[in-house]
Amino acid sequence: MSGRIPQSFIDDLIGRTDIVELVGARVPLKKSGREFKACCPFHDEKSPSFWVSPDKQFYHCFGCGAHGTSLGFLMNYDRLSFPEAVEELAARAGIEVPREARADEARGRSDDLTELMGRVARHYAETLRKTPRAHDYAMRRGLDAEILARFMVGYAADSWNDVLQKFGNGTEKRDALLACGLVIEGERTYDRFRDRLMFPIRDARGRCIAFGGRIIDQGEPKYLNSPETTLFHKGRELYGLYEARQSRAPLKRLMVVEGYMDVVRLHQAGIHYAVATLGTATTPEHLKRAFRLVGEVVFAFDGDRAGRAAAWRALQNALPEVREGRQLRFLFLPDGEDPDTLVGKEGKEAFEARLDAALPLSEYLVRELASQTDLGNADGRARFAAAARPLVAKVPEGVYRELLVERLAESIKLPATRLRELWAGDAGADSQRASANDRPVTGRAARSAGRGGLMRQAVLTIVHHPKAASELAAESRALLEKIDEPGAEILRELVADLTARPCANTGALLERWRDRPEQERLARLAATESLIRDDIAARQELQTCIARMIDEARRRRLNALLERERDGGLGPTEREELQRLLVGRTAT
Repeated sequence: MSGRIPQSFIDDLIGRTDIVELVGARVPLKKSGREFKACCPFHDEKSPSFWVSPDKQFYHCFGCGAHGTSLGFLMNYDRLSFPEAVEELAARAGIEVPREARADEARGRSDDLTELMGRVARHYAETLRKTPRAHDYAMRRGLDAEILARFMVGYAADSWNDVLQKFGNGTEKRDALLACGLVIEGERTYDRFRDRLMFPIRDARGRCIAFGGRIIDQGEPKYLNSPETTLFHKGRELYGLYEARQSRAPLKRLMVVEGYMDVVRLHQAGIHYAVATLGTATTPEHLKRAFRLVGEVVFAFDGDRAGRAAAWRALQNALPEVREGRQLRFLFLPDGEDPDTLVGKEGKEAFEARLDAALPLSEYLVRELASQTDLGNADGRARFAAAARPLVAKVPEGVYRELLVERLAESIKLPATRLRELWAGDAGADSQRASANDRPVTGRAARSAGRGGLMRQAVLTIVHHPKAASELAAESRALLEKIDEPGAEILRELVADLTARPCANTGALLERWRDRPEQERLARLAATESLIRDDIAARQELQTCIARMIDEARRRRLNALLERERDGGLGPTEREELQRLLVGRTAT
């Protein structure tokens, strides 16, 4: 049955599901205080770092970073799609999944397009078998019949309208080809892919959503990809990920390469964990997808200038995703080699030995920064520290960040504590100014004041105690509208949503944000320890955080007006505002 699953049903389903029972049926859990622990099912480990919280209806691994709700666990462990996971939980609860009365036309349209893409992929595969020139080219590149079938490799005929004639009879069908990016419309409509070896790009369910085409013999461009469509977003997809997940061998790491041919040849050589980006740099979304499956990602780049530039972009995009339990490494291939040719020359074992010796992210970062300056003198070491500071700022707080700072400090012969102090800059002065405010702050908010932690603490409190937001006093909700700083929109949306539709626990809250980019941040907060143990204390903490943010905003505005007054630049309206702020400060 088509139609969108109502969010209210998903909230209720999470509330009905016992995540401990669900996970415990697949992973042996042991009670540890308020939670349950086990060795993580998503990466190899000897001591348990995977815990399940019955109160939050949430799981998290402190080793590899895997986390989620009962729905997320089914999707990752049983490899189910979201609708399939909902159906599974509903069946366990003995209830039927409802659908909204209005048909989801976009979903139906998407299903029609993926069905068309599948038919075109099969047509390309059949064309390859019938075209000796293209088939011989694939053989010369070292691809055997089994790997061609596994990846559904095909061939787009050397024709301007092969696909158009076969699949585009009629306006509606031609429009579907346009929507899939298979044809181009101009003065005349013609096939996008011509005389190319075709590599279908598949989603998590194995459905073809796009293509990559490699020119036969010589020509430009060498690789041609499908454009962005309703089915395909290149910043999210990794070529070969579906095939990697279908391998019988356990998936422990992923290797990210740059070409489709590299992926196929590596899989053929037995390196079943190779994937490729799709004509774009590695994005944070790529890494999020990778780390949901494995704890280690290795980037493999050519050793030339372009390869090193691509590696540096990958490092910068990867920094927000690094943390303890995750490994990110960089492999640079010999000049003139790419993974396709190298694995053909030296075989699986020698190639994997290179992977095992790949540079950890921290070492690559140090080496690259050191190559840009002279660490033999004070000026060079100062430039090194200045270049490293914004990069380290991208790394989430935690053990990994602390160790990275220590490694960088070692490179410039400076104690790590001193480097942190220098980077902190005016943080101490900011903290002193914040502590001068008259309003006391309790709990975690007291420890967060002066270092930008009030917004984070407010959101963290809601994530751990959704009821605190739904029962927030009207006065505090009104104050929220006056807050103008990073994160305020998320905080307001959380409070508004939970006020209108209260939910039972952390798991239900996270499911509401599943398809939002902020969901990952909320999930990380869910895995962070909260010292607040009940909803009443949580509500008080949330109100205090909001009041403190308002006070700090007033203080910043007051200081700005006082400074402008000293310079003689206040107008009548600003002078009235200054008087109101001064009276308010005296009253408190």
